[in-house]
Amino acid sequence: MRSSPDELLAEWFGVTIEPSPWSLVNYNITPQSFQPIVRLNEKNHKRVFAPARWGLIPSWARDASIGIHTINARAEEIETKPAFRSALKTRRCLVPADGFYEWQRITSKDKQPFCIALKSRQPLAFAGLWERWHEKDGSPLETFTILTTHANELMAPIHDRMPVILAPADYQRWLDASPKSPPPLDLLKPCDSALLDAWPVGDAVGNVRNNSPENIKPVTPTHHTLFD
Repeated sequence: MRSSPDELLAEWFGVTIEPSPWSLVNYNITPQSFQPIVRLNEKNHKRVFAPARWGLIPSWARDASIGIHTINARAEEIETKPAFRSALKTRRCLVPADGFYEWQRITSKDKQPFCIALKSRQPLAFAGLWERWHEKDGSPLETFTILTTHANELMAPIHDRMPVILAPADYQRWLDASPKSPPPLDLLKPCDSALLDAWPVGDAVGNVRNNSPENIKPVTPTHHTLFD
């Protein structure tokens, strides 16, 4: 979920924003959609926003269907999984956000969606990897995945995994990818629970057609949750 104006996100991530037909604001981001990632320009090494499709397709893949299963990558597996280990060395990125949704299972049939964001309500960055794959006609398709780690104390009652949230001081270290330097795997850990806030939101977020600020408004859960 991204709620910050484009100009604020550009300033936060140190990117010069350019005229674009799409806005960075999006209250219901879904897998297989094109989203902006922050990476280093391959020529001048400055940070840029680049549109990429969510669901990483490794360069060697025969077709794009693998991207359905690679929206997330477990941090503890990326060094060995063929789909991710090459990107880990040279194609790391930041995935801008203002928060994310997760569903807490209440019963075998019922789930309660939560929105999780920084208490400061500042933008945040997920650690990501990106790849460039080529269609049969030779046209390139750039894709990305979000790295996950085990849940911190705040997230554990909701889900056993969470995205890797990087501190601003570590953005450049994560982006500076070189095959000669080992990747900074020490950054791939749960962020401090004290930095985060979580609140129940309505079921509307489960439908991609619902994309408005209403998605992140707190609601009174219809089911008993572990946060009651």
